[in-house]
Amino acid sequence: MHSKSSISDRIEETIIAVLLGLMTLITFTNVVVRKAFANDPPAFIEFVKLENIGLWGNELTVFMFGWLGLLGASYAVKKHSHLGVDAVINLLEPKARRILALVSVTICIMFTLLLLKGSWDYWANFANLPKTTGRWFPTGFEQNFRGTGWYEVESVSMPGSLTWLADIFNEGVAYEKLPRLVPYFVLPLSMALLLFRYIQAAIAVWKGEIDRLIASHEVEDELEEMRAQHEEQAQ
Repeated sequence: MHSKSSISDRIEETIIAVLLGLMTLITFTNVVVRKAFANDPPAFIEFVKLENIGLWGNELTVFMFGWLGLLGASYAVKKHSHLGVDAVINLLEPKARRILALVSVTICIMFTLLLLKGSWDYWANFANLPKTTGRWFPTGFEQNFRGTGWYEVESVSMPGSLTWLADIFNEGVAYEKLPRLVPYFVLPLSMALLLFRYIQAAIAVWKGEIDRLIASHEVEDELEEMRAQHEEQAQ
């Protein structure tokens, strides 16, 4: 919502950049190991435990891609970077634009609430937490539920820095693979962030600071006109 880069902007941009960089690195390493060293891997491949990167690398890349896309969605709302067509919006008066933007952001908030409920219900039992009750919107939390904190992913090994999770979510039994509660935590996290961003957008529309949720192309057109005028003057 602000033109200047804030601390939250830098944090989100860094996380997105790191995820994209790690995805690229893991995918590149996976291809090299499988194609170049498939038959006779050198000792250093086994030393750094890359001989099975085709298994855990693919799964980890999928998780990172999910984090990248879901966190990026809320960041795009914040920066008005989502794709959209503003041809009709540009034909309306400012007041009508604002009303249409309020209707749009209200629909987005309601839909995001549904996504937040669904994502929490999917993730909650992995963290030994109760799902919500109610079919569409939460009416409370389930009383009797079976925690599934023991559920692991298929291939990604448990990193040593996260072994403490076993004491909290698995009754002290050590995990062999990464527990599902870790990669799937992005579901409720990203939906909560997305809801927060839409609420921010709704407030901005109500105050008259913005009149649409998508990127406006008017500024681009004005810059193009100014550039053309400058070129004509230079000639």
